[in-house]
Amino acid sequence: MTSFEVRTGRRTEFVEVTDQVRRAVGEAGLTDGACVVYCPHTTAAITIQENADPDVVHDMLLWLNHHVPKDVPGFRHAEGNSDSHIKSSLVGSSATVLVRGGELVLGTWQGVYFCEFDGPRTRTVHVQAIG
Repeated sequence: MTSFEVRTGRRTEFVEVTDQVRRAVGEAGLTDGACVVYCPHTTAAITIQENADPDVVHDMLLWLNHHVPKDVPGFRHAEGNSDSHIKSSLVGSSATVLVRGGELVLGTWQGVYFCEFDGPRTRTVHVQAIG
């Protein structure tokens, strides 16, 4: 397993980590198989999404922040980040990427993203190569 850090600068943001995942797969020597990209934080997530048009990430964050706003009457979690926990559960803590010929099997416009919902922070991402 390989791990790397992601530093975020805003409360909610997506940070593309495709290159770091590629590097982890290369360091593991994986030729064919899969890798799991996992985030061990309850207020962050991992997703695979379009990486060519930044408006897609903008629109996803706009939708998530609109439908799960920060301050909802009735939220009881003392840290004040209940929305972050909900967003993390909706997006998910991991993504699996196939690997063929030592390369990530991603679509032309796809990238792997770390999703921050309670930043800014320094976070950890784990990549487990399986093959």
